[in-house]
Amino acid sequence: MASSSSFCFLLAVVALAALFTIGSCGTTLTIEVGKDSTSTKLSLITNVAISEVSVKPKGATDFTDDLKESEPKTFTLDSKEPIEGPIAFRFLAKGGGYRVVDNAIPADFKAGSVYKTTEQV
Repeated sequence: MASSSSFCFLLAVVALAALFTIGSCGTTLTIEVGKDSTSTKLSLITNVAISEVSVKPKGATDFTDDLKESEPKTFTLDSKEPIEGPIAFRFLAKGGGYRVVDNAIPADFKAGSVYKTTEQV
């Protein structure tokens, strides 16, 4: 018969394994720069449903107001000035909580390119 301390240790290992498995589930967020993007219009298409998207282009001191969601998972920034990268990306995950991805869009971004982040949603 196993001692109670062995049982508690085994239970702790199983619990940690379960937490690791649950924590690693999800889809990696990717961001596509829309083919209709220009030097003053940035269209971002995500592979997962998120909300309250804002960006911080190079040189900006703060994030923009929330971008307009024109189609599902498509967010657009219209600017009077040219938009320069790298661009930080902030969003509200459906599971709750704001997340920020620094340099999500690189300095040399191009329309039609897809950028993979490390964020799991």
